[in-house]
Amino acid sequence: MSFLDKFREVAQKAGTQATAFAQTSSRQINEQAQVARAGFSLPKECEKAAKVLQGFLADPEHPDSALNSIPKAVLQQAKGLAVFTVVKAGFVWSAKAGSGVVIARLPDGSWSAPSCIGTGGVGFGLQIGADLSEFVVVMNSEEAVKSFALAGNLTIGGSLSAAAGPIGTGGAINAAINNPTPLFSYSRSKGLFAGVSLEGTVLVERKETNKDFYGQPIPAIDLLTGKVPAPEAASAMYEVVEAAEMVDETGVPQQAYVPTGVPGQTDAAGGAAGGVAGYDVGSADSAAALGANAGNRPIFDA
Repeated sequence: MSFLDKFREVAQKAGTQATAFAQTSSRQINEQAQVARAGFSLPKECEKAAKVLQGFLADPEHPDSALNSIPKAVLQQAKGLAVFTVVKAGFVWSAKAGSGVVIARLPDGSWSAPSCIGTGGVGFGLQIGADLSEFVVVMNSEEAVKSFALAGNLTIGGSLSAAAGPIGTGGAINAAINNPTPLFSYSRSKGLFAGVSLEGTVLVERKETNKDFYGQPIPAIDLLTGKVPAPEAASAMYEVVEAAEMVDETGVPQQAYVPTGVPGQTDAAGGAAGGVAGYDVGSADSAAALGANAGNRPIFDA
């Protein structure tokens, strides 16, 4: 076979693979759109959020899971949580759409009624594939909660800075949450798009979805300040968060991963990192640093 024939054969295979990717991506986008039209509701979003949170928070039955989870101390200090999923798919052009809920900490320590949120967008670039990402954004300040509650939207990395949040246990976590950035972000991705970033993502209040569930238009500020009782439909989500806040870490090794740039940055062993850059989240280094006790749960993407 001549060089030209080999080149033609390779080009033909590449074209076939690209077409297959495009068809798969288009089908996934259509399927997600159909699901959104047919089944988007606040109870289903709360149910989905509970499942997402189970993958990010420590399991009380397995305290060692705290080594690779959103820290108990971060949860206990949180003023609010945004939990959502984003589907991204495309061939050259890409589209993404997401949905979830926001809840806020009330003065008595309980969690508010949820407000539905959505996000979306389009992009252009040399990208082929599909991706499902799960996100948990921890609001570390009242300002972050009010920014969403009053405006009905929140731009991550906009007026409020965001950073990849720490994971693990011990004194390194306490240092990281001393004067933290307004937002800590955690994510896990499944698919071909690597390094999904939340920078510039806008979370928008789903007013119609809230109205459908609560029976009348209720602004996010009223939902997130306790003027509406927490609904039974969100009970599973509350239970997951409250259980993680009560995990007994006695006997769990003090090991933490604090991403570069987070105040109080330390190394994975809990010592002061100084000018040493942190591990890349999701890398073999960070997984090794956390040790075998981290189990099979993945390190979160930054």
